[in-house]
Amino acid sequence: MLTQELIRRERDGLPIDAADLAAFVRGIVEGSVSEGQIAAFAMAVFFNGMRLDECVALTLAQRDSGEVLNWAGFGLHGPVIDKHSTGGVGDLTSLLVGPLVAACGGHVPMISGRGLGHTGGTLDKLASIPGYDLTPDTAYFQQVVKDVGIAIIGQTAQLAPADRRIYAIRDVTATVESVALITASILSKKLAAGADALVMDVKVGCGAFMPTRSRAVELARSIVDVGNGAGMKTTAWLTDMNQPLAPCAGNALEIRFAIDYLTGRARPTRVHDVTMALATQMLVTGGLAADATSARAQLDAALSSGAAAERFARMVRALGGAADLVDAPDRCLQRAPVVMPVPAPVRGVVARIDCREIGLVVVSLGGGRRHPEDAVDHRVGLTDLAELGQVVEAGQPLAMVHARDTASAAQAARDVLAAYAIETNAVMPELPVTLYELID
Repeated sequence: MLTQELIRRERDGLPIDAADLAAFVRGIVEGSVSEGQIAAFAMAVFFNGMRLDECVALTLAQRDSGEVLNWAGFGLHGPVIDKHSTGGVGDLTSLLVGPLVAACGGHVPMISGRGLGHTGGTLDKLASIPGYDLTPDTAYFQQVVKDVGIAIIGQTAQLAPADRRIYAIRDVTATVESVALITASILSKKLAAGADALVMDVKVGCGAFMPTRSRAVELARSIVDVGNGAGMKTTAWLTDMNQPLAPCAGNALEIRFAIDYLTGRARPTRVHDVTMALATQMLVTGGLAADATSARAQLDAALSSGAAAERFARMVRALGGAADLVDAPDRCLQRAPVVMPVPAPVRGVVARIDCREIGLVVVSLGGGRRHPEDAVDHRVGLTDLAELGQVVEAGQPLAMVHARDTASAAQAARDVLAAYAIETNAVMPELPVTLYELID
C-alpha cells in the first residue's frame, strides 16, 4: 500500500492491515517515509485512535525495526521482568524495585529515559554516579543482567529505532499525548529488550503526564491490552502524583535517597507503599510468587537482609560506577554549594502542592532540561519536602533548596513557596490515596 493511502485510511478511520503498518515502519527506518508523512500519520492517529489489533501491529513493527534481545542462550534461572513509569516528581522507584526483584530471583533489563519536561528521568539520576556507563554494548548489558539480575541503561540506537524517529516528530507536532502512540512507544522498547512480563506505574494527578484519572485509566488499559496482545504479560498500577513521591527531587539527591531506602535508613510510607506494590506485582506476574502475600514476604526479606542494597551496589560497580557508592555516597556524589531553607510563612496544614511546579523548580535550578541539548547539573534539587496533610510551624522549612549559587536558590525558594498552599483553620484536608487501582 502506498504511504499516502495508509495515511488516508487512518485519517478516515478505516482499518489498516498489520502488513501495511509493518511496511510503513520499515519505511521510517529506511528513510523512504518522509517526516511530513510521519507527522500526518501521527496527527490522524491522535484524532482517530487505533483499534487494538492495529496498535498491537504497530507496536510489534516498531519492536522489529531494530535489534530484539534474545535471552535464550544466557541460561537465566528466573523470568525477565520489567517495570515502567509514566513519570513524575521524586519518582525513583525504578532504583528500588529493580534491585528488589533481582534479589528475589528476577532478571530486570531496564531501558530507561532522560527527564522530560517537569518529570525526572532515571537515566539522569544514574548519570550523577561518576563512571556509570549509561550505554554499554548489548552483549555486556545482557551479561550484567545475567550476573547481577539487573542493569539500568539508556535506549541504544539499535533498539526500536523507528520509535526514536516517530517520537522526535510527535514532540514537535503536538501529538505526544496520543494514547495509541504512547502505548506503541513504551511497549516496543520493552518488547525489544526481551521482557517476558511488564508492570506499569501509571501516574495520576497534578504532577503526572495524565492528570485526570479517566485519562490515566485509558492509557493503562491500552498498555495492558496491547502488551498482552503482543505476547508480554502486562499489568498496571495507577498511583498518585498530586505531590512528589519521595521527599526529594533532583538527580544525585534521589540517588542518595535510594541508598537510604535500600539500606533501611529512611523508608517513608508513600515511597514504600508504591515500591512494594510494584515489586509485588512483578514477582506475581513473573511467576516468582504464587500470590501477593508470598511476594511481600520475599521482598521484606530482601530488604531486611541487605540483599536488595547489595544488588544495587553490584549493578553500579558492574557498569563502571564507584564500588563503595552504597557505603560512602557522600564521597562519591557531588553536593550543591548552596543549601537554603524555604520557611513556611504561617502555622498551618499543607493543604495543596502544585506538584508540576515543584518539578519545574528543579528544572529551573539546572536539574532538568528545557531543551534536549541542555546540560544537567546533577547536584541541584530539593530535599525535606513537606507532605500533604503535614502540620508546619511558621518559619519551619517546607523544603531545602540545593543550588549552584545564592541567586538561583533564592528564586527557587520563592517558587517552592508559591507551589504550597497552607490552610490555617486547622481543618485537615482530605488526602489522596497513594495506590488507586490495579489494572490487569
